[in-house]
Amino acid sequence: MRELSREDLRSCCASARWVEEVAARGPYRDLDGLRRASGPALAALAWDDVLEALAAHPRIGERPGGAGREAAWSRSEQSGAADAGRGVLDALREGNAAYESRFGHVYLVCATGRDADDLLALLRGRLGNDEETERGVVRDELSKIVALRLAKLWEGR
Repeated sequence: MRELSREDLRSCCASARWVEEVAARGPYRDLDGLRRASGPALAALAWDDVLEALAAHPRIGERPGGAGREAAWSRSEQSGAADAGRGVLDALREGNAAYESRFGHVYLVCATGRDADDLLALLRGRLGNDEETERGVVRDELSKIVALRLAKLWEGR
């Protein structure tokens, strides 16, 4: 059985409500049990809780700073955009601004394994979503990111 600290959990998802829910269900025998606790906790988040989680995520195409675990994971997750040309990075910056103006929060996408062109295409496509649809997409993307980070946390990476 493994007890995870709230700080460890916060590096996977910055929603205080999610952290408390997942911490309260521990300790965990294995990663699958941890993920089974995470899923319903994420699904039950109010939109304000989701916004709290989003506030910890850097913009796509911007190199996350900091020395903490979450910053290191963000850099790794966005590594596909690290070598993008100036034109693509400028388009991402413009797209991020348009997205934030339209939806009021950072553009969240599970960037692992995707290059900058793919991330830009996804961003442009999502700008056409209505608010309800986009909130569903954001929740799905947050779930993917949290699942990947839980695995990294469990494996000690």
